Amino acid sequence: MGAHRHGPSSSASAPDPEADAARAALVREIAARGAFTDPAWRTAFADVPRHLFVPFFYVHGIRGYERLWGEDPDPERRSRWLRGVYADGALATRLQDGELVSSSSQPSLMALMLDALDVADGHTVLEIGTGPGYNAALLAHRLGGPAVTTVDLDPAITDAARGHLTAAGYHPAVVTGDGARGCPGRAPYDRIIATCTLPSVPRAWPEQCRPGARIVAPLATGLVALQVGATAHGPRAEGHFLHTPAYFVPLRGAYPAAGPLPHLGGLPRRVAGDDLFRFLLTLSAGALDPHEALSLWEREGRPERERYGVTVDRGRQWAWLDDPRGPYTWPLAAD
Repeated sequence: MGAHRHGPSSSASAPDPEADAARAALVREIAARGAFTDPAWRTAFADVPRHLFVPFFYVHGIRGYERLWGEDPDPERRSRWLRGVYADGALATRLQDGELVSSSSQPSLMALMLDALDVADGHTVLEIGTGPGYNAALLAHRLGGPAVTTVDLDPAITDAARGHLTAAGYHPAVVTGDGARGCPGRAPYDRIIATCTLPSVPRAWPEQCRPGARIVAPLATGLVALQVGATAHGPRAEGHFLHTPAYFVPLRGAYPAAGPLPHLGGLPRRVAGDDLFRFLLTLSAGALDPHEALSLWEREGRPERERYGVTVDRGRQWAWLDDPRGPYTWPLAAD
């Protein structure tokens, strides 16, 4: 795996010792979790200044959301902002009618996803869900700006991200559009990464991939990693979930939203709130009722996420436990 660096251009901001120290501490924390198997990603996280991409964010306060920002004249509040930016947590970056519509993901989760993407020098990447542009900057640092395309539905989000990326000295293609449709004008891609939760895999994504491509995306409170291959009937994508849980802002646009979880009344309290059981409920929604899901889950030894997978083939897609052709499969609603 290559480790070629594409650092920021000379337009990047001047050094900030306090921010630099906070960023170095965050990188050490992520590294301690084992998220950097490719050293190029550690270099990217060390070089890309997250604070340029999150000039403000929102936290829950006594009176609802409270805004913290980097230009606050109160030094204590500015310090809270900087600590939040370089904490290993997700940040709410845009609200609409009181609802969260965009965020900056937890850095250690971003590192895990980028590592799972398994990029190499020369690869082209499509990112779905631009957010503040930080993830696109990490990709551009690793692969170079021309190799990276990032798409978001909201022009206010893409406009802000362009400004952040320019300030940091990175220049990927930032496109305003429906991420469920990919970005055919810049296809084909070697890798696709999504930073928004999906109910299923949009058909356009495998179609815009080269054979051998990889897709990493949040689905059903998990992260699925799909390999794309060519068949006589078109692209086929298949792969397992990663071990880690993942919760993201839902994909917006014309793509159908995930349906609500079924009512959990009558289930034992010890399982109703279990993260792995709720993962199965979300993945099999519409195919299994909660009691059927519980029976399967306990019969199969309360399986971890990595025993599950997804297949996309011939206009159909389905989730499965252990074997895509085995007895435990559930259809996913295709677009």
